Amino acid sequence: MHQPLFIGNEIYRHSSLGGKHPLSIPRVSTVMDLAEALGWLAPGQYRESRPATPDQLMRFHREDYIAAVQAAERTLAVSPEDSARYNLGRGGNPVYATMFRRPATGVGGSLIAAAQLLASGGIVYSPGGGTHHGRPAQASGFCYFNDPVLAILAMLDAGLSRVAYVDLDVHHGDGVADAFAAEPRVIVVSVHEAGRWPHSGRLDEEGAGNLFNLPVSPGMVDDEMTALIEDGIGPLVESFRPDAMVIQCGADALADDPLGRQTLSNGALWHAVAALKPLAPRLLVLGGGGYNPWSVARCWTGIWAELNGLEKPDRLPPAAENLLRELSWNRSAGRQPPEHWFTTMADAPRHGEVRDEVRGLLRRVKERMKA
Repeated sequence: MHQPLFIGNEIYRHSSLGGKHPLSIPRVSTVMDLAEALGWLAPGQYRESRPATPDQLMRFHREDYIAAVQAAERTLAVSPEDSARYNLGRGGNPVYATMFRRPATGVGGSLIAAAQLLASGGIVYSPGGGTHHGRPAQASGFCYFNDPVLAILAMLDAGLSRVAYVDLDVHHGDGVADAFAAEPRVIVVSVHEAGRWPHSGRLDEEGAGNLFNLPVSPGMVDDEMTALIEDGIGPLVESFRPDAMVIQCGADALADDPLGRQTLSNGALWHAVAALKPLAPRLLVLGGGGYNPWSVARCWTGIWAELNGLEKPDRLPPAAENLLRELSWNRSAGRQPPEHWFTTMADAPRHGEVRDEVRGLLRRVKERMKA
């Protein structure tokens, strides 16, 4: 088994969606730097992604939409007609200087990952991926292109028979679910906050029987995520016997995230990844949402540790701590951040009762598995 591969790119350090956009914070670049500071990138483990080409993007996205995104990047403008048609320059999808190259680089990383996994199996980590809202001809939810869909399509095109997609983001991965709702070779499992945008992913949305939605009311704690993984999602994925699995690890269900109302610690996501990791011979792990620079950096770097079987220090070494102290955030929480955001990798566990609604979700998954 090869060492896990980490895919990144310097574009994440040098581009921004601008102003007070939730994605104006440094995320992938901080994970790259933090992993380096901790000595967690062995020689040969890091690979630079390259932007996907329009031809590659057209496997899922429409040619006219791709051209519109490219044109908006060149001119830094979009006509009212194209704005309405393609949802560009509005709805959280701004026109900015790298609006084609940056998301195309995320897709490129996931396509490199798919090719690597097809060739030799193993594990690939691409935290710049996970843009699960992208539509064939529209930007949606900060997502201009849909790299999970394109990676899964590449795997299917190459002859894989079964791919499992597990989405842990606080928002339902509607773009992925809609893309594969009628595709029996793919199961799409999503744990998300009930009632939150994009207001999809209801319990009764089953596609062709391959969509498994687990909408959880605000306040989800670690023990509830653990129950969903160990008693529901894990057995479901194992019974599907996937040739490959894709995990979207949005960090916006963490308690410190400003755009969600769940209360997970980062340890809940680390445990989820560790529990799911053995269930497929090919594993692609992606980023996703996450809008607090400190919680995203610590969570996603910890996921890289889980994929490599590395021990996380109780206290971060000075180089890692200094890196985190150099971050800034324009929200009020960023002006007086708690000390543990700088000094520790792990959040304090957030234990609590497994609510009846979560037990009901587990029963439904088990019933559908028996059907």
